[in-house]
Amino acid sequence: MAMRLAARRGRPVRVLVDMDGVLADFEAGLLRGFRRSFPGEPHVPLQERRGFLACEQYRALRPDLADKVASVYEAPGFFLDLEPIPGALEAMREMNDMQDTEVFICTSPLMKYDNCVHEKYRWVEKHLGPQFVERIILTRDKTVVLGDLLIDDKDTIQECIPGLSPVSCPRPRGDPKLGAHLVHLLPQPAPGPASPTETAALLEGQLEGDYRQQAGSPAAGPNRPGAAPGIRRGAMAVDSS
Repeated sequence: MAMRLAARRGRPVRVLVDMDGVLADFEAGLLRGFRRSFPGEPHVPLQERRGFLACEQYRALRPDLADKVASVYEAPGFFLDLEPIPGALEAMREMNDMQDTEVFICTSPLMKYDNCVHEKYRWVEKHLGPQFVERIILTRDKTVVLGDLLIDDKDTIQECIPGLSPVSCPRPRGDPKLGAHLVHLLPQPAPGPASPTETAALLEGQLEGDYRQQAGSPAAGPNRPGAAPGIRRGAMAVDSS
């Protein structure tokens, strides 16, 4: 399937993978660092985390907690010391080995980038090796990056094409906005690993639907939830509405 789609595009299928919350366990590292730095302060357990920005949820607990949370992830060593999400590294390697598929890490650095940027590079080299260091894309705006699938824990990507759903933005010719289907990783428990067959079905269904939509054919069948290889089933949902 990937071979046919690559032939239609004239290039390999390009998968963009977010880093924090997808490869690296940002939430667990943040909670651990916050409790270590501010042991007497109230905290939000992982199972009660809501929303994309932890600062906003802590601000709702008490306004001054937002700055304390930010001081944790802006501190030296925070990004470098994050643990890999179970199965994520294996998923990256498996996707990268798929025929006619190329995988890039597409991650947004903090505005206070003093520690963040070089620690992200070091984290990738430590856990995935130098070959993936060459495939890091750092950008504050992921809509400028050409890709077919974007695997991200953020449920919306800004600057999508006006009038289209922010999680499914096929790229018209010449349009510089987001052209990748967003595969959203949901922060929910899941029972076990997905099979390679399920992973292949996910890629096939999403990319075939993208091609048909661009070609003006009827939309593909119903959305197919799935999980990337090694990422636990139930932790991913695909929305191409």
